[in-house]
Amino acid sequence: MERRYLELHNIETRSDENGENLYLEGFFVRYDDIYNVWDGVTESIKKGAFENSIHGDIRALYNHNTDIVLGRTSAGTFEVEDREQGLWGRIKLNKRDTEAVNVYERVARGDVSGCSIGFEIKSEERTVSEDGHVHYTITEIEPLYECTITPFPAYEATHIEARHNNEEIIKKRALEEWKLQMKTRLKGE
Repeated sequence: MERRYLELHNIETRSDENGENLYLEGFFVRYDDIYNVWDGVTESIKKGAFENSIHGDIRALYNHNTDIVLGRTSAGTFEVEDREQGLWGRIKLNKRDTEAVNVYERVARGDVSGCSIGFEIKSEERTVSEDGHVHYTITEIEPLYECTITPFPAYEATHIEARHNNEEIIKKRALEEWKLQMKTRLKGE
């Protein structure tokens, strides 16, 4: 599973008119924002990448802790939508869950301002600039496991290492693509 830590720019806290329900809502991912994976490697998520993955059972967690489930799509307490700007979501918090209320208050105060997603890459595009910089554009994510509210919106070394482990697979895939292109050129197609 891949994890990306992203800055929450538009997650807001709100309650309904009668104050019975608390919500966290906003964009968990913005399309085409560029994130550093490691030196010389960046990635972005293309519009529509979540189109096939938002219909599964997705959890809203706090800090990747599966013991602190803030909402879940199958329970109707977490909504996600693939919108023009990115992946939007709304978590309906349980006011009787002190951990959920604590997360709400931390976001409201600005103490917690990050988000992470846990997912699998189904397809991506790779470009290499003249200076050797590599950029991956994730074109399809499936499945999307989780959206996590977290106090650490920067990449962590362990997750970068996980991406490094995928580097060999990605290089092999790029080599296979190159071989196919060369065969096509040799055949004059």
